[in-house]
Amino acid sequence: ALACAAFSAHPADTVFRATLDGAQHQPQPVKTPASGTVEMRLSADGKSLQYKVTVEKLTNVNAADLHLGSATQNGPLVAEFSGTLVEGTLDGGDLIGPLGGSPLADLVEQLREGSVYVNLHTSDGMNPPESGPGDQRQGEIRGQLK
Repeated sequence: ALACAAFSAHPADTVFRATLDGAQHQPQPVKTPASGTVEMRLSADGKSLQYKVTVEKLTNVNAADLHLGSATQNGPLVAEFSGTLVEGTLDGGDLIGPLGGSPLADLVEQLREGSVYVNLHTSDGMNPPESGPGDQRQGEIRGQLK
């Protein structure tokens, strides 16, 4: 039983996922045909998170990032994905805002508590902002990592 307990607590088994859509956007849902998923996998040493962002029917993406907050509130930015719709890796050096200068373990703790969401922002580069799908600068699709 001791070996099983040690194995199940191994960080490499830790995966966080989110399903993204406009209905989860706060403070008001966004009408959009776009959707997506995010998967983040903790490295065996607990010092990095590999991520993969996949989307459908989303245009003009200009940012993809992580925020602290519950599913019903907006919160501060704590990390940006390098690029927008990509695979990559985050480590403690990528943390900003209230987690800037903190070890990655602080973000992982927030992830385990369900207090981190992914927000994908779009912009068509023209005014007015927030004009519809493909131009949601405050975020078009969002999802809580679990």
